[in-house]
Formats: sequence, C-alpha cells, structure tokens
Amino acid sequence: MWSYHPELLSIPVPRYTSYPTAAEFTANVGASDLSSTLEGRTGTVSLYVHIPFCQKICWYCGCNTGAANRTGRVSSYLDALHREIALIAARLPKVVRASHIAFGGGSPNSIAPVDFVRLMDALTLHFAVPQPSVSIEIDPRTFDRHWASVIAAVGISRASLGVQTFAPAIQQAIGRVQPEEAIRAVTGLLRQAGVTSLNYDLMYGLPGQTLRDLEESLRRTIELGADRIALFGYAHVPHLIARQAKIDGSALPDARARFEMAAFGYQFLLEAGYVSVGFDHFARPGDPLAQAAISGRLHRNFQGFTEDPSEALIGLGASAISSFPELIVQNEKNTGRYGMMVSQDRVPATRGIRRSEDDQHRGRVISDLLCRGRAVLDDTLRREAMPGLERHLADGLCRFEEEQLVITADGLPYSRSIAAHFDVYRRASLRRFSSAI
Repeated sequence: MWSYHPELLSIPVPRYTSYPTAAEFTANVGASDLSSTLEGRTGTVSLYVHIPFCQKICWYCGCNTGAANRTGRVSSYLDALHREIALIAARLPKVVRASHIAFGGGSPNSIAPVDFVRLMDALTLHFAVPQPSVSIEIDPRTFDRHWASVIAAVGISRASLGVQTFAPAIQQAIGRVQPEEAIRAVTGLLRQAGVTSLNYDLMYGLPGQTLRDLEESLRRTIELGADRIALFGYAHVPHLIARQAKIDGSALPDARARFEMAAFGYQFLLEAGYVSVGFDHFARPGDPLAQAAISGRLHRNFQGFTEDPSEALIGLGASAISSFPELIVQNEKNTGRYGMMVSQDRVPATRGIRRSEDDQHRGRVISDLLCRGRAVLDDTLRREAMPGLERHLADGLCRFEEEQLVITADGLPYSRSIAAHFDVYRRASLRRFSSAI
C-alpha cells in the first residue's frame, strides 16, 4: 500500500512528543522556571509519575531505568518521590485540578503493591484529584493477583502491557522472555480488575524477526482483545544505549524489511477493524483514543498519542518531564542526585527550554500534522518548508489544499519526516535521532 522511498526514511527525525524536543534542553532553564510556572497555573493539569526500576532489564530498552534488586535503593527513591509530590503540590494553586494520572517507567509494578497504594494516597492528599483517569504501564513478567487487587481498589481503567513479540526465539534475542500463557493470564487479571482500555506494545525490526513472526504476534494480540496497539520500530543505537550491545546487530532486518513490516502491520490492523491513530498506533473504534482521532481531538505528549486535552503536564520523579505552553523542563535524571536535591527541599528540575511564540506556533503545526494529518500554514512557514517538501509533494506523500498542508494515505509513514521541515532546530540535532521507520 505504501511507496518505499529509502532516501527519505533514512533521515533521522525526532518522535516529536514535544516541540522543541529534549535534544534542545539546556541547564539555563530549571527549578525557578518550573516553580514560577506552577504558581501561575489555572484550570486542569495532568500528572505523570516515573518509576525508574524494573525487576529485569530488557536489552532493547532506552528508558531511564535500573534493576529493582536493592531494597534500600528503591525505598530511598520512593521516599524522595513522596517528598517531591509535596514540594510540587505546594507550589500549585489550590484551584488547579488533576484530571489524569499516568504511571510509567521502567515498570511501576516493580515496586510493592503497598508502596503503589501509598503513592496514590500521597497524590490524592496533596493534589486536587476529584475523579482522575488513571493509567499504568505494566511488565507482565512481574504482575500477580496482589497487583490486580490494587488496580481494582484504586480504580485504574487503563493499562499498557509491554509485550513486544510472542515469538520465543526473538524474546530470547532481546532479553525479554515472557511465555504467551503469562501474557494471557495478566490480560485476564486486568480485565477482572476493571481495566476497560488495554494497550499492547509491539515491536518490529527485531533481531531475526520475519513478517510471519509479526503476523503471529498481531493475531495473538487481536485474539486477546487488546483495545489499543502501539506498533513501534526497534531503534538499534548501542553507541547511545549500552545495554543494546547484547543484541546481535547482524541479525536485524534491513531498512526495506522494516518498512514492509510497518506497512503490513498497518494494513493488517485496519482490516481487523482497528482505527489508525497516526501510523504506528491503533485502537478499537469504541476506545476513547480512537474516538479522539476520529473527532480531531487527538493530542501528543511525552506518553505519545493521547485523548488527554490538558495543555499542562507535571512530571514527578527522576528524569520526568513537565510541559506547559510556555515551558518544558526535565527533572534530574540520576536517581541519587534527584534524591539529594529533594531531601534539601529543592525542586529537582535541572534542564529545559522556554517556548517562544514561534516555538508554540511551530509546535501546533507539527502536532496537527502528526495527530490530524493536516495543518494550516502561514505564508512564512510555507515558504520556509517548500524546498524540503518538494520531493514529498512530487511523490504524492503530501499536498496543499488551499492554506492547509495535508499528508496523504501514502505519506503516513513519512509523517515525522514531513513534520520535521517545520522544526527550526532539527539541522543541528540530526545525529541524536533514529530513522523514521
């Protein structure tokens, strides 16, 4: 269905979960900027809580996470997280309400269920969270009935499972062994606990993976009733992520094979009745994410595509990112330094960027292209982007409809490449990103 243009796909581009991207963050923006922004907030915010631990570390993973094999280390981090929750909430006006809470990592279920309950208690004590929508990322290998009971008690309705692949040999090759029976069992426990929107994370471009392997994983995912599916391409960058050196780079599919996998997955899921959310996310028609995509209410933040309408996201925990229209700021990444800062009652934000009016305008264009497949361009942006877009236009990957730039069906896998032409920082940052597929 999609046309293959390797020269366009080989150009490194960001995932644009923010604009400007984290590659542009500097130490000139930090704690004082976050504090003043929080103090001036009104309306609603969303909360993201980062748990930077996993019981087992997967070789492909680029997340800021470490092994949860030292009880003292985890306990110290949780103590610091509780303290940061109080610090940040104290700077937020009492009229501000938190509408969404997301737990990510790492693996939030790497901590004890009782510790998770204490975190939820702290959030509801310090923030105004009348009826929040709560979501959580889950590692199926360490999920049990105790955790399911907590999810039911807390009222978590959305969960995301890190599945990646059902093929045993490929699981071995990426350091994530989890039998299909375990994934089925966890899925059942989550449904019994009241999770109504369940996402499966899947990957293509893995070592030794074939189209048949991908098809089998997609079939099993559909059979198990996933409401949402995220189908990501594995980015092999061992020079940046040391743990990826354990993966045999010579066994990875080539660029053309990766493209064929992405195209196959897209068509397969559409034929199975899922709605396309961008080109690498999918949802059943009745799921809130699909409804947001259909109605033009889709947004994008550091968790990816979301139906969350809040323009303010507060990140809590080491490396967590807070985002506001005028500011993006990131917490200290190192858990030890993060804990030390919070123990001194210091807001742990250490780097970020202030978003100018031009940044915000470009960010809206990039977001509209990725979330809605079209964006209104003013004359300045149109003239600026035209030289880079000529090839995309000539190949039918996008077109102009009066004042709008529209990404065509054939141009979906090139969405990030098209959006990148409106990124004024991109040329200085090419080496920091992966290819588009």
